[in-house]
Amino acid sequence: MKMRPVLISIVILAAVVFLFVISLFIAHFFKGGQGGVVAGPSVAVLVVKGIILDSSETIKQLHDFRKNKNVKAVVLRIDSPGGVVAPAQEIYEEVKKLAAKKTVVVSMGSVAASGGYYIAAPANRIFANPGTVTGSIGVLMKLSNIEGLLGRIGLKSFILKSGRFKDAGSPLRPMTREERAIMQSVIDSMHGQFIRAVAEGRKLPLEAVTRLADGRIFSGEQALKLKLVDRLGNLQDAVTEAGKLAGIKGEPEVIYPPEKKSFLRDLLIEGLAGTVGGLVGLEPGVNARYEIEGVRVLQ
Repeated sequence: MKMRPVLISIVILAAVVFLFVISLFIAHFFKGGQGGVVAGPSVAVLVVKGIILDSSETIKQLHDFRKNKNVKAVVLRIDSPGGVVAPAQEIYEEVKKLAAKKTVVVSMGSVAASGGYYIAAPANRIFANPGTVTGSIGVLMKLSNIEGLLGRIGLKSFILKSGRFKDAGSPLRPMTREERAIMQSVIDSMHGQFIRAVAEGRKLPLEAVTRLADGRIFSGEQALKLKLVDRLGNLQDAVTEAGKLAGIKGEPEVIYPPEKKSFLRDLLIEGLAGTVGGLVGLEPGVNARYEIEGVRVLQ
């Protein structure tokens, strides 16, 4: 009987410890390990990684840093082969707004090409590693034709449309010459927008950028010679430079935005969709991208 209060106390203590650990786990899971609260002048680091499909979160973080009086400079760490045109353009515009008010320094990782380079263009300084894959100033539209495959399995499809070009790019039939010309005109328009954005952001002649804008990639070392980047260096070099440009004395304090992590179910679904899409090579609908195609650099 005397042991019962002791056992109860042990159970209660264990329950409190368990709840505390679970609370820490939940907080880390939803908020991430790095907070954005800081008391003094600081340099904020925002990471853009992977294919650019959506701009909302990146724009929100850039906007928050622009309003935060303690954030004197922002380092945009880019490790991306590009992505969908509109989100890349939206991020570009937000970086441009931020660079007009505060110091923005880009640090390129392994790849910062096509749309990944597009969003870097308006920054005040661009750092790249010597072996960074960058450039790829161009537009890509991938279309597929599965008419023969459907015929083999005895499946027929029918399309009802309100205009002769409404189903242009359909995978269910060959593309006509007129449709190809229309698609090419759209690509050329987006390409011109890309060239003008780079020329404006890098303060380069339009003709000079046009000569480089045939989709080719460059190493960071080559990009430096072509004035597509300003310096060779890593993330820490970019942070140090951002602090100096912002007038911060000594080693700048660095903050990161809170990370948002998806549920396991979402991660599994998105990962499976990406894998299947990559293997099959099909794109849903007509989708133009500022994206580099098929580059894997290993040593």
